[in-house]
This record gives sequence, structure tokens and C-alpha cells, in this order.
Amino acid sequence: MTAKPEILVVGGGIIGASIAWHLADRGARVTVIDGGEPGGIATRNSWAWINVSWGNPEPYFRLRAQAMEEWRRLEREIPAVRVAWTGSLNWELPGDRLEAFAAQHAAWGYDVRCVGRDEAARIEPSLADPPELAVHAPREGAVDPLDVTRVLLSAACERGAMLAAGRFAQSIEVRGGRVVGVDTENGRLIADTVVVAAGAGAAELAATAGFVLPVSAPPAVLAATRPMPRLLNGLVMTPELQLRQAADGRLVAAASAEAAVDLLAAMKALFRPNRTTMDLDFQIVASRPIPRDRLPLVGRAVGIDGLYFAVTHSGITLAPALGSMAAEEILAGRRHPLLDPFGLARLQPC
Repeated sequence: MTAKPEILVVGGGIIGASIAWHLADRGARVTVIDGGEPGGIATRNSWAWINVSWGNPEPYFRLRAQAMEEWRRLEREIPAVRVAWTGSLNWELPGDRLEAFAAQHAAWGYDVRCVGRDEAARIEPSLADPPELAVHAPREGAVDPLDVTRVLLSAACERGAMLAAGRFAQSIEVRGGRVVGVDTENGRLIADTVVVAAGAGAAELAATAGFVLPVSAPPAVLAATRPMPRLLNGLVMTPELQLRQAADGRLVAAASAEAAVDLLAAMKALFRPNRTTMDLDFQIVASRPIPRDRLPLVGRAVGIDGLYFAVTHSGITLAPALGSMAAEEILAGRRHPLLDPFGLARLQPC
């Protein structure tokens, strides 16, 4: 009998956790390592919106739409995974772009439509000044990213996976064009396949194997209030910020670092005056992994056997789909057609 290959997943964020779960569920021998605590950096500081977004080419829309369905599959397979399918109300774009976005995505089969001020007020009655025009997507949702990541890692460990938190990957060891393991600050780990799901740290790690991974790490701002009475029914996206209300009542807001938005003031301005005090719990600046063309980088490294990358900005949305598709490609050699446009060869130097 052929021994099962040793697979090492570098990165304990939601992408690494999903890949580990799907590999372990298929009977693979898996070890997950992370330099910090499970949950990574980008994952724990994500706004955690599950959506198809706007401004994307159709192949990426199709992958994201499939990923939304994969979240529902994951909820059935692991009952502790819970998604708040609240829907979203979006007016972050100018009116003509909102209409074009809704028309294009509706033509692609997405459940989305434009709504006017009165319907926006019905969807989110606490808004002080509902938008004249917004896009409503009733099937979108959000998760607690850290909780889901921990659930996935726990489920993977129940299937035999090993988790080594606080073990920082310093370099990938390659011999004769093939991966043989990873060197950590606590010693070497031998592996037949190394899966790099290290987010913003993936490019630096890839370079130790002589591989160029065009990923940057621009900052974004995340803030949360202390728990509050229910103000929002779903997610809202305005020109200033993105906002949702977590299960514990916290309002969670995100904005680009370049926007220089006072997030607490922007949150307060959204709602009708009431007797509820809105107090800031925390505000942080965190990095996000962004491939050069802003599309996922998922697949085998060109020219290095046994090295696989899964790096993307929209990690929350894509996690269950990338986990399932990557596991199938790693173990069975079958690449899902929806992943075909997102391999690594497209961004490699000529």
C-alpha cells in the first residue's frame, strides 16, 4: 500500500483552515503551521462579507458565486459553521454605476436589484438618510471570521490533522526542483507537498524557494463598537465605509486606509438619533494580501513540484470553494474549471 503523502499547510487563516479541513476530510495527512495564533492576520481583521462584489470579470464572478453556494454546503457539513445570510444594501458607487452593476449581475443570474429611497428605508429603517438609489442583494451574508477559522481547524484536527501554532515558516526547502519541506524557527518539517496560504506573508516565503509571487499588502482600517441594541438588519456599504452588526451587537466597520475616515463619526451619522450610546471598542490598521491584478493566485508553482499557493484578497468569500477545489487538485490532480483563469503562470515574469 502506498503511504499517504505528507501535506504541510503554511498559514492558519481561513484559507489555510479550509484547505486543511478539505484535505483531512479526504483522508490526507495534514499539518497546519502558523507563526501566531490560529486565525492569521488578515482573517481576524476582515470585515467578513460574503458576496460577488462589483467591477470583476465574469470568470471571477462565477467563482465567487460558486463560493457563496459552497458556504451553504459547508454549513450543512459542519453545523458549527454559521453564516448570517442577512442580505446587503449598497450605495458606495455613483448611481449610474450602481445601475450598471445591478443590470450586469442580474443578467449573469445573480439575485440583485436596484431599490429607491422608500424601499431602502424599509430594508434598513434605522438609517437617518436612506439613499435615493441603492443595490439590494438579499442572499449575501457575513461570518465571524475568527470563529469560523477555529471551527474549520478543529474539524480538520478531528479528521487527524495536526496544528502547530506559534511555528513560523522561515523558508521553503527545494531540492532538484521539488519541495522537501519547510524550515521553521523550531526546526525543519518534512513534507511531500507544501501549501502556502500565508496571506500577505506568502510573497516573502515564496522568494525563499526562488519563486516570484506578485502580492502586495496595502493597509485597511477596521473598527468595532461595544455591543449595542439592534440597528441593522443586514450589511450596508456607503461611499465612506462598510458596516455590519455582529451577533453580539457590535457594529463592525471597514474602510480603506487612504480614505482617512473617522469611522465612529461615520457610523453615528448613518443612524437616526436615539438614546443609545455608540462607543468605540477598537480601531486597527491591518494589511490585506492583494495579488497584482487583484484576482486570486491559486495553483501549483511553475517549475517547482510539490509547491501550491492559495493567496487572494477575498479570502472570506472564497474560502470554502478554494478549500474544496485545492484539495481535489492536490490529491487527485483534477483542477476545477472555475480555477483555470487564476493559476500562477499568468503573473510570472517572461
